[in-house]
Amino acid sequence: MMNKEKKQSYISEMTTQFDKSEAVIVAHYQGLTVNQLDELRAKMREHGIIFKITKNRITKLALEKTRCKELSNLFTGPTAVALSQDAIASAKILTNFSKENKNLKILGGIMGNDILDVAGVKNVATLPTLDEARAKIVGILRSPAQKIASILLAPASKIAILALEKSKK
Repeated sequence: MMNKEKKQSYISEMTTQFDKSEAVIVAHYQGLTVNQLDELRAKMREHGIIFKITKNRITKLALEKTRCKELSNLFTGPTAVALSQDAIASAKILTNFSKENKNLKILGGIMGNDILDVAGVKNVATLPTLDEARAKIVGILRSPAQKIASILLAPASKIAILALEKSKK
């Protein structure tokens, strides 16, 4: 049992975490073993994501004062919450883990100010991460430069052939 001071401390800690997190995803974990939970927490920790098993009644009190208050109806039963700055990474990890472990059930979440249902969380999981998106953009930007460089470095005969082909069009 928590005493009143511990409850107040828990509420203020959770309120702060809900407010500073860009993404909050709620899931049921009933049926997962301790080892499976530890494995999931380790994967989350690698990406700077907090995965916390919650005390529902007290967590609902913490939610009242945050932008996440619409999520309070999801806090029933054995509930855990993923709090992160990167919604895509947390959605991907939870979605992939729930595919491997059917006992983890994603209930919904919030990304920025948008409320997500289960399908919304799974859609977010299909998006490229920030690093993947940056890599794609760099690849797109480098592609024309590589083509120009290869043309300029080609022997004069290849440039003449290329010019002839372009003039025929």
